[in-house]
Amino acid sequence: MVDRSADERTTEGLIETARADDRTVVLALARDAAPLAERNALAWMSPREVPVPDEWAFLGRRPDGRAVLAAVYIDDEPPFPAPAGWGGLRTVGPDLDPAETSVFVEALSLGRWLRDSAFCPACGVRTDLRTGGWSRHCPSCAREHFPRTDPAVIVAVTHPEDRDLLLLGSNVLWEDDRFSCFAGFAEAGESLEEAVVRELFEEAGVALSDVRYHGSQAWPYPRSLMVGFLATAVDPVAARPDGEEIVEVRWFHRDEIGAALEGRGPVRLPGPASISRHLIESWYGGAA
Repeated sequence: MVDRSADERTTEGLIETARADDRTVVLALARDAAPLAERNALAWMSPREVPVPDEWAFLGRRPDGRAVLAAVYIDDEPPFPAPAGWGGLRTVGPDLDPAETSVFVEALSLGRWLRDSAFCPACGVRTDLRTGGWSRHCPSCAREHFPRTDPAVIVAVTHPEDRDLLLLGSNVLWEDDRFSCFAGFAEAGESLEEAVVRELFEEAGVALSDVRYHGSQAWPYPRSLMVGFLATAVDPVAARPDGEEIVEVRWFHRDEIGAALEGRGPVRLPGPASISRHLIESWYGGAA
C-alpha cells in the first residue's frame, strides 16, 4: 500500500527532490490508462525513464520509504510503449493486486483533475500547481483550488417479505443481460440517505425503508465517491423502470445471483472491482 504522506505535500521542492532520487517510482497516466508490465501488474518506472510529462504529482510513499509520483500526460495517446501495453482502470482494475488498484485510483483521480482544471474557474487565469500537485493557486485572484469529489449513492434493494430476492436494474447504455445496483449523484442540500430514497423512486418507482450504510469506494469517473447502502423495498410490486435511464428492473432470486457471481447463467453482474459487486456479494453472503 502507498501512504499518501499528506504532511509532506507542503515541503519545498518535494517533486524535484523525488525526481532526483533513483529509488522513486513513477506511474505514468495518459487519459485513463497506465502502462502495464503484465496483464495484472502496473509498469513502474524511475523518474529518468519517464518522458517529461505535462504535470507531476506526489502520490505518497511505499512502506520502504520510496516516493511515488504520477506523471500526467495531456495527450490521449500513450507517450511510450509498455511491455504489456496500456490499460484503463475499468479494464484492468479487477485483475490488479488491490494495492495497485488503490494507487491507480488515487493517481487517476488526481491526474484527471490536473489535466482538466489548469485554469481558475473564477477569473480564467492559468493557475500555479502547489502542494505536490494537490492544489492550485490563482496568481490573479489568489483563490486556492483543490481536487473535486462528487458524492454518489449506490444501493442494493431487498424484498420486504422474501430475503432471497434482490432488485437490480439495467441501464439504457448496457447490454440486455447486464444488471446492477441503482446509483445516482447526491443533489445540493441533500443527505446521502435522502439521495438513496429519491434515486430509487425516480429510477424504479420503489419507496424504501431501513436504509443503512454499507461502505464506500473512490471512483474517478468522473470524480466520484461512491457511497454504498442496503435498503428494503416498501412495496415490491411497484417496481418499474423509468424508461429513460433504467430500461428494465427485476427481482432476482438468490440462486440466479449465485450463478451470475460464478459466471454462469444468462445474467451479467458488475465486475469484481466495483462497489456494486461488493453490495451484491454482501447480500448474497447473508450480511444484508
